[in-house]
Amino acid sequence: MRREIITTDRIAPSVGPFSAAVRAGDLLFLSGQVALDPATGKLVAGDIGAQTEQIFANISAVLEAAGKSFDDVMKTTVYLADMKDFAAMNTVYARYFQTPYPARTTIQVAGLPLGAAVEIEVVAK
Repeated sequence: MRREIITTDRIAPSVGPFSAAVRAGDLLFLSGQVALDPATGKLVAGDIGAQTEQIFANISAVLEAAGKSFDDVMKTTVYLADMKDFAAMNTVYARYFQTPYPARTTIQVAGLPLGAAVEIEVVAK
């Protein structure tokens, strides 16, 4: 199966050897996004809510570059540095999806790139 790489200049450049998204057939796999400000390439200042807002702005930019929207998201994975931030992250998350909600997994991890508090990846169709 052929892979199509999706890029956009509306997010910060990748900090490693990976693509913002890859389309394979009718599936779109977005790499995990942390709260990088596209203008500075640095993590946004603020709490988990501010980081989650930036992540969803980044995800939106990649989805739009692929001709998709949040309505096309089938699955999300949320990585939290601290599960105590779940409720605050979830408050922001809930504004981006409506029923039927995508499937979701939320995991607490030992650390995230660049010291981020949250990272989110999505699969869309």
